[in-house]
Amino acid sequence: METRWDAYGEKDSSPALIHKTMNVVFFLEERSAREMLQGLLPKLMRRDIPVIYVVFEGMHDMEKNIVRKLRGWRTPDTMFVILRDQDRGDCKAIKRGLQEKCRTAGRSECIVRIACRKLESWYFGDLGAVERGLALSDLVKYEKKKKYRNPDSLTAPAEELEKITGGRYQKVQGSRSIGKELVLEGNRSRSFAVFLETVQQLFG
Repeated sequence: METRWDAYGEKDSSPALIHKTMNVVFFLEERSAREMLQGLLPKLMRRDIPVIYVVFEGMHDMEKNIVRKLRGWRTPDTMFVILRDQDRGDCKAIKRGLQEKCRTAGRSECIVRIACRKLESWYFGDLGAVERGLALSDLVKYEKKKKYRNPDSLTAPAEELEKITGGRYQKVQGSRSIGKELVLEGNRSRSFAVFLETVQQLFG
């Protein structure tokens, strides 16, 4: 094990490198995250690593059932990555809570990453990808506006994204279209950068 510090000053112990092919299971809060990752992950991960998505019905369903899901997983050589929105909660507290659930399930090696504040914050970090994915123009200009300079600080990024796209953004279809357009460099969301770094280091 290698101990590193994550973006929030927390000790983050996870395998430094995957030396053999294994299954990677992403535990996700909702379907839109799966749609986004299906477009993004092929740019990040080795093609020989099987990926499985387990989608919960929101954060409350994840909190309630994640221990049972982890305990019941029987496939050997599996690594788990848990991705959840921060929403209006405390990012560090949410991460510690999920890590504790992993330990309770006997899966202390699980990797937990938080989208601050929501998945749409990652899209605000790359409005060029939103333009390409939704076949729109003139969105990149919003990156210069003070309100949008730090995507992770937006309190309601989904609503804001729907607003600036004139209603074109819808969570599931929009995430499917935008995910494959997200670029790996230059995204202004710090939590997105941390997620990318984790996946590339472990599975790239």
